[in-house]
Amino acid sequence: MSNQSRFCRTSLLGFACLAVLGATPADEIRLPISGPYTHENLSVFLIHGKTRQEAKSYLTLQEAMQQKKVVVYETGSVNELAVENQSGEDVYIQSGDIVKGGRQDRVLTDDYVLPARSGRVPVASFCVEHGRWTKRGAEAADRFGSSDKALAGKQLKMAARTPHAQAEVWNQVAAVEARMADGVAAGVAGAAPPPPAAIVPASGSMQLTLENKDVAAATDAYVRDLAKIADARKDVVGYAFAINGKVNSADIYASADLFRRMWPKLLHASAAEALAERQNGKTYPAVDVSAVRDAMAQAEGGRESSRQVGKLVVVRKDAGTALLFETRDGEGGAWLHKSYVVK
Repeated sequence: MSNQSRFCRTSLLGFACLAVLGATPADEIRLPISGPYTHENLSVFLIHGKTRQEAKSYLTLQEAMQQKKVVVYETGSVNELAVENQSGEDVYIQSGDIVKGGRQDRVLTDDYVLPARSGRVPVASFCVEHGRWTKRGAEAADRFGSSDKALAGKQLKMAARTPHAQAEVWNQVAAVEARMADGVAAGVAGAAPPPPAAIVPASGSMQLTLENKDVAAATDAYVRDLAKIADARKDVVGYAFAINGKVNSADIYASADLFRRMWPKLLHASAAEALAERQNGKTYPAVDVSAVRDAMAQAEGGRESSRQVGKLVVVRKDAGTALLFETRDGEGGAWLHKSYVVK
């Protein structure tokens, strides 16, 4: 069935509830949702709402690095880097953003807003390349060159948000990379999984695994089919996705502009995760909007804790079955990003 047919079949269900962004957690649960829009074992839902009045405009880290407006420096410490915003625009960093280069590729662990003309600011990181601590090819060893990929795999994403979890991050990187080899083979009937060395670089780099030609080709098939689903819908502030018939995660932003800037990286990470979980010949039950709402509601009701990250406050709600990471303005208390994960 084509995406267009799925749009027509599911959009009325998704828009049955006509709430808008408001002040209470329950309002996010009642936002209009359209979908699912499906490619193979990945089903995507779009979450609709009004941009919050206090929402600011940000460059993403990917955009800022591409435009040479932000420099991410190697510090020689595995778990801390330094970032400098040299522009007059604020820059949004999201937990799970991978930076490529330095002495080893890293993932940034927290949502962070880097103010204009920030000077050098320390940011927390984890290594996602276990076997390198030196310059790679023509890349600079003292700084990072790009941030066009994000972590794939919910267990890996949860580990990256846990303090002092470097060993677990390495374990989860290795697990995702091994599953990607199986996922590549699952797209070819009767194919045997390629040897891990054909997919995973000797350094164990998550970034280079995502760049592997076979992984990239398989991931791009998902992306091509789903990339345009939000193009005509200017009120999209977030998305949720299911893999193998089960709700996986959701992300909501305070503005449609920030979602749209993040969307290509978000979709690529979801596609890579779906690839890692793909199984040849399997069919899965359809996931509907109510399952997405239920997962979000469970997370919203979880036990709450919080910590300061720069000028932001990251609130964690743990319901046992689902997690919510909510990034709030430390001064006004308004939220910028909500990330839901089903355990």
